[in-house]
Amino acid sequence: MPPKKENSGCGCSSVPISFLIILLGGGYWGFTHLENLGIKKLLPDDISKFLPNNQQTIPIAQQSTAPILPPTPTQRISVANSPAPQIPPIRSPTAKPQASPLPVLPKKSSLQVGWEKKAIRGIYLSRYQVTNNASEQAIRDRVRYYRKQGMNTIIHGVWGNGCTMYNSTVMQQTFGYKSCPNQFQDQWLDWLIDEAHKQGMQVHAYFEKGIKIDKNSPIFDLAISKRWIVPGVDKTYAGIDHYVLDVEIPEVANLFKKISVEFVQKYPTIDAVQWDDYLGYHADLPGKIDRTARLTSFVRQMRLGIKQANPAVSFDLCHHNPYWGKRYFAADWQNWAVDRVFIQVYNDANFNQELEYAKNYAGVAISEKQLYRLKALVGNAKIKGVLVFPYAGKPEEAASLVQKTLQ
Repeated sequence: MPPKKENSGCGCSSVPISFLIILLGGGYWGFTHLENLGIKKLLPDDISKFLPNNQQTIPIAQQSTAPILPPTPTQRISVANSPAPQIPPIRSPTAKPQASPLPVLPKKSSLQVGWEKKAIRGIYLSRYQVTNNASEQAIRDRVRYYRKQGMNTIIHGVWGNGCTMYNSTVMQQTFGYKSCPNQFQDQWLDWLIDEAHKQGMQVHAYFEKGIKIDKNSPIFDLAISKRWIVPGVDKTYAGIDHYVLDVEIPEVANLFKKISVEFVQKYPTIDAVQWDDYLGYHADLPGKIDRTARLTSFVRQMRLGIKQANPAVSFDLCHHNPYWGKRYFAADWQNWAVDRVFIQVYNDANFNQELEYAKNYAGVAISEKQLYRLKALVGNAKIKGVLVFPYAGKPEEAASLVQKTLQ
C-alpha cells in the first residue's frame, strides 16, 4: 500500500465558517478596546500609534492643501492624549427673510413734470370758503387736498365787499363790528398758513373785489351817506352792479392803508397779498374823469405801508395787461412798484395776444373753462406761473380738473 499522505494545509477548510466570523469579530473588538484591557501599554509605541483609538478626524475647516508631514514625537503625544474634537452638526441653510416690496408709484406724465416746474401753481379760494365755522381739521385737509392736486399756492380771500374775513380792530373802530357777518373760526387763517407751509406751499391773501362794493356790503349805507362812492355804477361785469369807493377821499384811503398794515402784522408769515382788476376805475363811469395819477399815488402809499410793516410780504397784482389796465381802468400798474404781476387771460378770444404780455411777468390767470389751454401753457417755458380761477365757485372740482388734464 502506498504510504498514507498527511494533510499539507492548516485544516481551516474543516473549521466551521461561523467560528471564523466570531474569531475575527472578537479580534477586532480586542484591538479597539486595548486601552480598557491594559494590553496597549505592553505594545511598542510604533505599533500602538496605528491602533484605532489613535486615529484623529480633522475637521474640514482645518484641512489644508499643504503637503502632509509626519508628526513629531511631541505632536504624537499631544494628539494621542487629547480628546477627539467635536464636529458641529451640519445645519440646513435657512432662507433669508425677504423685504416687503415697495409700492409702485404711478409714473408721472411729461405734462405733470412740466407743470411742477412752474414757479407758481395757484388756485383761488373765495372768502366764502371759510364760512360755516370750518374746523381746524377741515381746513388742514383742504390744504392737503390742493397739494395732492399739484398746487403749490392758495390764493384765499381775506377781504371783500367792504369788510374783512378775520377779526379786525380797524373794522371795529371804524364801523362798530370786527368783521364780515360770515361765520368763521377766529384761527382759520393761522391754521391755513401753518398747514400750507408744512406742505411746502404758499398762501397769498386775496383782497377780493378791491375798492368795489355792492348793495349787500355791510358798509354800503354808510358809504353812501358819507359820499365815499364815485358817482355812477360800475358795470364791468354783466349782472353785477358795483359801486367804487373813491380813494381820493382821505378817509377812504386811510381805511385801506390801515387794513393793509393791520393784516400783514396780524399774519406775519403770510407769503403775499394780492389785488386784482377791481383795483381800478372803469372808463365808462360818468364824468370821464382821468383818475390814473391819483390811483397810482394811492397804491404806492398803500404798498409802502405794507413793506414798512412787513418787508417779507410780496405785494402782488392780478390785472389786465398793461395797455388795457391803463386804457380802461385807470390802472397804470407798471408804475405801482408791485413785486409780481399775473396777467388775466379770461378773454379767450385774445388769449395768444395776452400771452405775449404774460411772458414778461409772473404768469397768467385762467378759469377752469380754459383748462384745454393748460397743455400749451405747461409747454411754454416763458410762462412762469399759472393761477386757476374757479368761475363756477367750486375750487375743489377745478383743481381736480387740472390734475385730470395733466394726466
